[in-house]
Amino acid sequence: MLLKMTAGLSGPDFSLSPGDEHEFDTDEAERLKAAGFAVDAEPAAPAPAKTKKGKATDVVSSEGDGSGVDGAGQS
Repeated sequence: MLLKMTAGLSGPDFSLSPGDEHEFDTDEAERLKAAGFAVDAEPAAPAPAKTKKGKATDVVSSEGDGSGVDGAGQS
């Protein structure tokens, strides 16, 4: 059972800090949860679906901004 630690815990096979996730057998997991040392780890959120983005077209206006004779601020 995957648990998320709420307290530090160390032993001969691991050293866990609060926030660490670790797989425990069911009996040990229930004991740790009952003692307040861990909570069930939330399943990993699925990656957001990728959306296909179209090619940007006409990003810069061909009209200019009217700021000068050549559109670059020059008069």
